[in-house]
Amino acid sequence: MTKETIFALLKDVQQGGISPENALGRLADLPFKDVEFAKIDHHRSLRLGLPEVIFAAGKTHAQVAEIFLRMASSGSDVLATRADQGSFDAVREVVPKAEYHAEARIITLRQEVRNVKYGPVAVICAGTSDIPVAEEAAVTAESLGTQVERIYDVGVAGLHRLLAQLEALQQVQVAIVCAGMEGALPSVVGGLVGVPVIAVPTSVGYGASFGGVAALLGMLNTCSPNIAVVNIDNGFGAAYISTMIVRSIARAHVSPPMDCDAALSSGRP
Repeated sequence: MTKETIFALLKDVQQGGISPENALGRLADLPFKDVEFAKIDHHRSLRLGLPEVIFAAGKTHAQVAEIFLRMASSGSDVLATRADQGSFDAVREVVPKAEYHAEARIITLRQEVRNVKYGPVAVICAGTSDIPVAEEAAVTAESLGTQVERIYDVGVAGLHRLLAQLEALQQVQVAIVCAGMEGALPSVVGGLVGVPVIAVPTSVGYGASFGGVAALLGMLNTCSPNIAVVNIDNGFGAAYISTMIVRSIARAHVSPPMDCDAALSSGRP
């Protein structure tokens, strides 16, 4: 349940469209709903501005479907990551409007009407083998209301491919960069753009890449100071952080901080 839906509910009570008793019943699941094997955090949107997300890996298909249905029943958008086809088939039986993004391994349901698109955020990947992780980031960000610019297969082995995208890169507020092997691409991007860069090491590479550990260590040792690093293959985490950044930028543009003179004239301390 979001701030907007609670505000609309309270307004309905004020205008007599719904009784206080019925409104209380709709609020009964706050702050969470206990369904035995899971406690669904309906309050998270109020605390963080973004809803809880289902991590489908390790759950049974029936558990994923039950949690997805409960979250969908609240009227909010729903996002489930690391979901396989079996989980989607189970979800679709109870929520027919759910969609599956196979490459990203994500199930989504869009119910909320958004008048604002945050961003844009660039999702960049070094090679075609990194696209599944990049798509997890891109689909997650889009599901959370962020405008995404995809820039794929621009690794450092052919640097001219990245340089051809400089105009697009200058328009974004955050860049998510996914790369395996030695993980060099985020450092190059960080030296070209004046925005935060979220580096995502991928488990792509030969034996000495150690399943993405080499890329992770390379990114942690970057000489570009505008880079932060998430865990191996964590496109979701990069997208979530990026969305929070661009939402903060949007709030700052709507409500700029007051200077000292303005604060004094307003009577604020």
